[in-house]
Amino acid sequence: MPIYEFLCPSCNVIYSFLSRKVDPGKIPTCPKCGATDLKRVPSRFGVSASRKTADEGGGQGPDLDDPRVERELMKLAAEMEGMDENDPRQMARAVRRMAEIAGEPVTPAMEEMIRRLEAGEDPERVEEELGDALEEELGEDGAGVMGEPTRDEGLYPM
Repeated sequence: MPIYEFLCPSCNVIYSFLSRKVDPGKIPTCPKCGATDLKRVPSRFGVSASRKTADEGGGQGPDLDDPRVERELMKLAAEMEGMDENDPRQMARAVRRMAEIAGEPVTPAMEEMIRRLEAGEDPERVEEELGDALEEELGEDGAGVMGEPTRDEGLYPM
């Protein structure tokens, strides 16, 4: 039976849930606070090498000296040089890729921003409507108010 991991944005904790189905359609509730807006996150065994390196480095982000991380950052920089800054879909792809390379979870407001850019919405309008929520989640300096989520070691039924 598969185990799925979900982040509770309210608690900033990742919980593991045991499912009787391979692809459950149900989103569980938070075992601690009862929140219903949990977001599925990649399981530890399915996380990229850059995330594994970040975990080994004490959660300080990707190891920029790792040749794999450096290669991915260089590839992203080359892609961004040719990016049409007026194309919201390209902006969304770049933001998603940066989050992947950094091994950081995408916050709910960030996910909403990316979804709207992928749909082709005007970036200025999206920023105007979601800017406050993004600042609240990430802080004005972008470092994050809540910081790195913690992991609950329990296993809960889905």
